[in-house]
Amino acid sequence: MHFTIVKKSQKSWARAGILKTAHGEIETPAFVPVATQAALKGMISSQARELGTQILIVNTYHLWLRQADEVIKKFGGLHKFMNWSGPLMTDSGGFQVFSLGWAYGKPVGKINKNIQNHKILPHTVCGSIPDQNQGLVIIDTEGVTFRSHLDGSQKRLTPALSIQIQERLGADIIFVFDECTSPLASHEYTTTSLEKTHRWAKICLETKNDNGQLLFGIVQGGRFKDLRQKSAKFIGSLPFDGFGIGGGFGKEDITTALEWVIPMLPESKPRHFLGIGEIEDIKQSVKRGIDLFDCVIPTRLARHGVLIT
Repeated sequence: MHFTIVKKSQKSWARAGILKTAHGEIETPAFVPVATQAALKGMISSQARELGTQILIVNTYHLWLRQADEVIKKFGGLHKFMNWSGPLMTDSGGFQVFSLGWAYGKPVGKINKNIQNHKILPHTVCGSIPDQNQGLVIIDTEGVTFRSHLDGSQKRLTPALSIQIQERLGADIIFVFDECTSPLASHEYTTTSLEKTHRWAKICLETKNDNGQLLFGIVQGGRFKDLRQKSAKFIGSLPFDGFGIGGGFGKEDITTALEWVIPMLPESKPRHFLGIGEIEDIKQSVKRGIDLFDCVIPTRLARHGVLIT
């Protein structure tokens, strides 16, 4: 087993563990800083190590869009390219389906505060080719068509291609390609999206080579208990090495969503809360059995002169 639970809390679902990867062990719970384009903004790799950082996460979509995955492969993978000897993660590009699609040009994020004051909106997609005025993404049953935010060129990303890109990048932990739904998406749309995400998860499993990388499935389902539990049951039944919990939330939904899904996931495998990193959210997530979490907030605040104490 690549994950060992060392100790459990008697007052909550919190646990301490050791996650073994090809580039070293991670003591969990652990925060994962975001190195979007294979670099931490405002900090070099050696400084991150000196601060006790155990693992970084790199953005698949942004590297692929710049054709950097092929360049990085020639360098021998992300570890050599970044001068980082420790463990690495790559996300799948699924979050960009949301941020450059449904949420493009709208005041909607992955987490919305006071969501009760917002109207639940139907999901709309654009025409046969993404139009900049309508969003940069078309989602269909087989994958996603992007209009690049860099040069306007049309790109196509599928579950199989996402895995192939992540294999070229060579991170220790990779994720399935999924659709991150908006916190304002309707139950009807989220149901359709979930069926797609589950189908893509199986394609990712079938595509991945036996190369030592750990593949994490992703639980979706938006703000709806029945869909979250349906997803946790399905994804938890597949032979993934660990599990991510993704999708959009209302600020008040984060802990509730964990209470819905954590009991339905295999206890013996690691759990990663995707895109979560505010202090209060980390505390509540650890209490509910989360082992890993990533977020851009610390580096974003730091490079604008803000320090978290």
